Amino acid sequence: MSFPQFAFNNVRRNARQYFAYLLSSSFMVMIFFTYAVFIYHPAIENSPMGAMTRTGMTIATVIVYVFAFLFVLYSISVFLKSRNREFGILTILGAEAKQINWLIFLENILIGAIAIVTGIASGMLLSKVFLLISTKVIDMDELPFYWPVKAMLLTAGAFAALFLVISLFTLLFIRKNQVLELLKGTSKPKTEPKANLFLALLGVVLLTIGFTVLRVKALDPAGLIIAAATGIMGTYFFYSQLSVWIVRMLQRNRRTTWKGTNLLWISEMSYKIKDNARMLFLVTVVVALASMSTGFVLAMQQSIKSVYLDNPYALSYSYYNNDDETKVQDELALIENRLQIEGLEYKRAEVGTIYYRLSANGEDSLHIMPQSQYDRLAAMLNTKPAGTLGENEALLAETPNAAKKSKGKLTEADIELSGQPYSFILENRTDRIAALVYSGRLLVVTDTMFEELKGGNKANKISVNHTYPFILPDSQGLPEKDDPETKLGLELSEWNGSAIREGYIESRAENYYVNKQGFSLFSFIGVFVALIFSISTASFLYFKLHTELSADQAMYRSLSKIGLSAREMNISATIQIAVLFFIPLLVAALQSLVVLDPILGYLDVPNVNGPVMAASSAFLAAQMIYFLIARARYIKSVNRMMV
Repeated sequence: MSFPQFAFNNVRRNARQYFAYLLSSSFMVMIFFTYAVFIYHPAIENSPMGAMTRTGMTIATVIVYVFAFLFVLYSISVFLKSRNREFGILTILGAEAKQINWLIFLENILIGAIAIVTGIASGMLLSKVFLLISTKVIDMDELPFYWPVKAMLLTAGAFAALFLVISLFTLLFIRKNQVLELLKGTSKPKTEPKANLFLALLGVVLLTIGFTVLRVKALDPAGLIIAAATGIMGTYFFYSQLSVWIVRMLQRNRRTTWKGTNLLWISEMSYKIKDNARMLFLVTVVVALASMSTGFVLAMQQSIKSVYLDNPYALSYSYYNNDDETKVQDELALIENRLQIEGLEYKRAEVGTIYYRLSANGEDSLHIMPQSQYDRLAAMLNTKPAGTLGENEALLAETPNAAKKSKGKLTEADIELSGQPYSFILENRTDRIAALVYSGRLLVVTDTMFEELKGGNKANKISVNHTYPFILPDSQGLPEKDDPETKLGLELSEWNGSAIREGYIESRAENYYVNKQGFSLFSFIGVFVALIFSISTASFLYFKLHTELSADQAMYRSLSKIGLSAREMNISATIQIAVLFFIPLLVAALQSLVVLDPILGYLDVPNVNGPVMAASSAFLAAQMIYFLIARARYIKSVNRMMV
């Protein structure tokens, strides 16, 4: 038997141990290949979303490739550790260090070749379905099937290089240990886990710093980097130090610890959490990143839907006092002509507003509107008019989103225009009329006061923004790609930035459709990346359980001799496996809420809990399936050793 045949038989005989690793690797190759099929599709270049889609898919392939490298590297290191006994036997039989290195290299290359072939083959079978689903989700024209030669070459070359580098790199994991130490394998006695008080406190401090920085500088790049670094380091110390301390505190509670078989699984968890600290940390970080990205996309999708539904104006045309009035009227006539050609009934109003900054940086602002124009819009939209306003009274109307962002109701407002101070007693109202302005906040004053504010100092006359909103009475629900409002909005929005146009056109359907298409792309990419993360984290956990299986079998066999029943063993093992599978999910969900809440709050997305819980629930459902499979295989293996 030649040496390559020996390596092949080694893989074949250990097929059960290699199966999860091979399956996960093949899945990564398949996802990478399907993204490459999309990127190199000849019809992508000519599509409206082609550049953005190709960029998004390219980013996704890079993420998959980087994660595949880390996953394979970790998996190989776990396998090598579990095979120390085998290497010791080979050494006794006369194998040299370079022969063992060559054996490991050939095995890795063989597994990699099988993963590449099966991944590309399965990707070819699913590529047509992938193209159909992707174009449907992103709302693009259907992409026909083609022979993806470039995608095949890219995938095969990229992963061949990956497995080759990993195979060479893993040789560094092989220690020149004594034969006796190799023969002991992973069965050496474990030292009692201890927590370092300083590192435990440092972990708490780091997590606190990350939480505080996010609340203060949520959108500052430097703040995000600090929060990410402290959060990641704090999470590691949580598993390596704080978790051990928590288990120690639980062990001191004799009423709980000495009840039934609690002593068994609590004592074992103190060792398992310490031993698996790096693995639990890695799983938590991966799941947290996936949950954050998925929760962010879901939250933004909800936001763009609410922005559309809260906006009663299908189109709005804006210009300033210094613009050419003749051109303005000509462009308004063109808009009305296009509405009539599309057969859309509409109502048109004319509104003049004064822009006012409440803060020096312009982050907090409002628009001032005369009462007569507000009441005219209220009549068109069948909403409540402003009512009777006194000279020093005003109505503060806010859109639902702006009202949620406000830090409570304002009872009075002080403004200063052209050096003249004004004070108003306010009535607060949540009203869709305010969607006319981008800030979503309108200060409605009497017509006399508006003229006074507009005039001000004659040497410093205030500029008035004129807007013509178009209301479509029959528009209901969310627009589709082929709806007349959407097509007209996309057409008219092309005017913006043109030198021959005087005003600026905004279309709610165009804004919704473009944003929806962009986030649908991110959502589609995120689903597959999250699926890879989910399968890979389950594989991490499965590998660790398999590595510790021999020691656990010996322990449970010894316990069964002194009276431990199979049912008690099942309960103890289930609790321990559940802790390893689900504690990272709980920590990741909490981290996602902590991180996304301030970030989305600054982006005017108030509902964070729902999207994060939806993303976490999806991971929980997937993890539950993996848990049941891993538990069944683990308990079946241990049951064979019970007396």
